[in-house]
Amino acid sequence: MTLDIVHDLQSVYRKLVDSTSRPGLISDLSKQASLVEEEDQKGCSASLLLIALTLFDQEVSFKVFSPQADYVSQTINQLTYAKPTDLKKADFLLILQDAEKGSLEEAIINAKAGTLKNPHTSAFIIVEVDSVTSGEALLLKGPGIHTTELVHLDINENWVESRQEKNKEYPLGIDLIFIDQNHQLLALPRTTQITRNRVIEWDM
Repeated sequence: MTLDIVHDLQSVYRKLVDSTSRPGLISDLSKQASLVEEEDQKGCSASLLLIALTLFDQEVSFKVFSPQADYVSQTINQLTYAKPTDLKKADFLLILQDAEKGSLEEAIINAKAGTLKNPHTSAFIIVEVDSVTSGEALLLKGPGIHTTELVHLDINENWVESRQEKNKEYPLGIDLIFIDQNHQLLALPRTTQITRNRVIEWDM
């Protein structure tokens, strides 16, 4: 791996912080992703592996949604020392591109939401999608957004309503990161309000 574990992962961390503090901001991880050797990925996308290397350590646990879950879990464990565990106990939930439809909704419903005393013990959900620059239009409001922000997500999942239900008792809730095939990243923290921006077509 030609990735600089200190310098390059610091850059990834800064981009994660930027996108989380400014929901709607798309961060580009392609430069760092290009430094991840193909043989090191072992079932992971380069950008997902970057996030795992940046955020995971021996103190955290994770759950992978994928037909290759065991293989990917072994790779992440070997590289980060984080521990695979059950869905309801995991600190991080990883929804891979090849996960069964409905996996994201299942993860949201069953993920740890934290407690009033320790809301930070909630789960972080990381999702691989086709694109974070095309697809369904979503209107964002909330902290870090001046008025509103329009984003797009190309994902075949019914998840917005489940997320809204999960996050209704703030500060409890879950945070989401979406990464696409071009290594673009979009973060949606629990404080962000999401509305489907459907266009109404009038019959002429």
